[in-house]
Amino acid sequence: MTEQPDSIIRLEGIHKSFNAHTVLEDLDLNIVRGQTTVVIGPSGCGKTVLLKHIVALLRPDRGKVFFDGMNITNLSERQLVPIRRRIGFLFQSNALFDSMTVAENIHFPLIEHGIRSEAELQQRCRRVLRLVGLDGMQQRMPEELSGGQKKRVALARAIALNPEVILYDEPTTGLDPIRADLINELILKLQNELRTTTLVVTHDMDSARKVADRIVMLYNSQILVDTTPEGLREITDDVVVRFVDGQATPEELDELRHGHAGDQSDHDREKT
Repeated sequence: MTEQPDSIIRLEGIHKSFNAHTVLEDLDLNIVRGQTTVVIGPSGCGKTVLLKHIVALLRPDRGKVFFDGMNITNLSERQLVPIRRRIGFLFQSNALFDSMTVAENIHFPLIEHGIRSEAELQQRCRRVLRLVGLDGMQQRMPEELSGGQKKRVALARAIALNPEVILYDEPTTGLDPIRADLINELILKLQNELRTTTLVVTHDMDSARKVADRIVMLYNSQILVDTTPEGLREITDDVVVRFVDGQATPEELDELRHGHAGDQSDHDREKT
């Protein structure tokens, strides 16, 4: 009998729809402890929805979500607190509080989880800012930071509770290539130094190839590809090749030429 990998997160038969639109359909996925798994796929294929199921910000219509062997699918918000403490989430929008300093943003989740000592708050804040290369910016306001710095502060906040798992939702979106590469290097650094399990959702193929141990591609509500960065280069499926190379389909080009929209708008697709 083949030994199964040590999965810290397991999704079984996940189905999720919004109105009549199916986003995830009978999806099974194991996230192996200690690895970096990158999820790619076109807008609207369910990448962010998948992340939100892992932290129970969304609940499946059918199926089960397991974290470290525990079925968390139907846990209450109170029961989820110790689970969520073990997971750091970097939101695509960073989700920093504009009215708070950098230090106050990082202190926020610590205080929410019962850490009140000013000395410990400052020590943890300094430690995570050092990890992301921003120690000394504790008193800056978010409006004083560049896009890359905001992303790094948001990441510092995400790791303040020493999570076992870090979830990244489009970590390089909106950044120039140099700042995007800094984020990629930071993902690798944190994976190496903190020994976390990492799950990255991205459209950025350069980022995916650089940070991934494993690449999963979602398409039409299901997993189309599950491979390594090296294995992805060998796949000849037209859908995969077009996505990886950034080529529009003939149907999409025809829509553009003739002005006919598809069944789902770009705005609706971006929400999932």
